Amino acid sequence: MDIRRKRLLFRARHMGTNENDIFFGGFAEERLPVLSEAELDQFETLLEVNDPDLFLWVTGAKPVPPAHDHAVMRMLRSFTLAQARPQADR
Repeated sequence: MDIRRKRLLFRARHMGTNENDIFFGGFAEERLPVLSEAELDQFETLLEVNDPDLFLWVTGAKPVPPAHDHAVMRMLRSFTLAQARPQADR
């Protein structure tokens, strides 16, 4: 894994809230190796956003603003909802 991806993985695992660490860290572990440079840019921009807003967006509790409604956010939402679904079924 190149330096940029390693740095993004670290940031995704250490976002500030445990829930976002799990969702974003898990997503980063799985998807960073295959993301394009443009998608890495989108992911990096998301990591700059306030943790509570990100959590609400990826869980679907709040609509994603147009500036952040892109392919990576859709991948993140899909990943997050898939991770949460097994917990909800119990």
